[in-house]
Amino acid sequence: MPSIAQCAVGAALAWIVAVHLLGHTHPLFAPISVMICVGVGLGQRLRRVVELVVGVSLGVGIGDLLVSWIGSGPWQMALVIALAMSVAGLLNSGELFVSQVGSSAVLVAMVVPGEDVGGLDRMADALTGGVIGIAAVALLPASPLAIAGRHLSGVLDAFSTMLEQAAEAIERGDLDLAAEALEGGRRTQTAVEEFEAALENSKEIIMISPLHWHHRARLTRYETAALPVDLALRNARVLVRRTLAALGEAGPPPAALAELLREVSEAALLLQLELGAGREPMLARQALLALAARERPKTLGFSANVIIAQLRSIAVDLLEATGMDHDAASATLTPLNERSDESARG
Repeated sequence: MPSIAQCAVGAALAWIVAVHLLGHTHPLFAPISVMICVGVGLGQRLRRVVELVVGVSLGVGIGDLLVSWIGSGPWQMALVIALAMSVAGLLNSGELFVSQVGSSAVLVAMVVPGEDVGGLDRMADALTGGVIGIAAVALLPASPLAIAGRHLSGVLDAFSTMLEQAAEAIERGDLDLAAEALEGGRRTQTAVEEFEAALENSKEIIMISPLHWHHRARLTRYETAALPVDLALRNARVLVRRTLAALGEAGPPPAALAELLREVSEAALLLQLELGAGREPMLARQALLALAARERPKTLGFSANVIIAQLRSIAVDLLEATGMDHDAASATLTPLNERSDESARG
């Protein structure tokens, strides 16, 4: 909704500026460039402004040149689009740039030919819309912390659900539930990618908008957590896959493992809550430190040892997400003394 409001208000303002300040009768590119610049929930606005203005300039230039030679019509439009997009593709493979060059050229060729409007005027309209789009983001900003927090919550909720299902599957000896947890885990990468995009969007909003400069430190915590949480989720998928294999063996994993899985799940939820509240995730770190220092269950089979090894890796990942460096986080783990544990970790 904030992005929709930014598009609507910004497009109207761009039209007013282009008509009343620049004196352009039909500033078509001004509101269009606002909408492309602002988008809906996407980042890289500054780059898009540059691509937009250059793309419009190139498209308008090629369109004006060809229309002055060959006139307008269906086959002329096809030729204009083909040549403009070919040139754009050679200069820049970016999807926005190529499509903007093509759309600008076709607008010149088919919609506004013959009007007393030059290429420089259209370029000025595009630049006006781009600048106003950036101003709309700066003055009517969505909350960068809310954006990042909402998407990180989605990742950690998926992580926690996967471990909870694996724990219950171990307690009940339920192969179907373990398979369901694994299937859910395989769909989590989309949530990670969305979180990464949201984080870039949030960083851009804070850079553009003075209203949110004071949130830089809080957003840094989300940046710190991004890669370790991704790694924890990947390790959790390996863990659940091994859980499924272990439940099919003659000696199923001990029920004590289920409790360990739940403790990791709860630590992840603590991390989510503390970051959302704007606090250093100290409670999550303490919970993970207690888990890392705990003695492992005895007389484990191969698959259970692999599960333990993955839990150790996840604990290190989540400790890094709380702000610890890798060496310090690894040093908190109880040493592995048995050969089978070393093999499982490898």
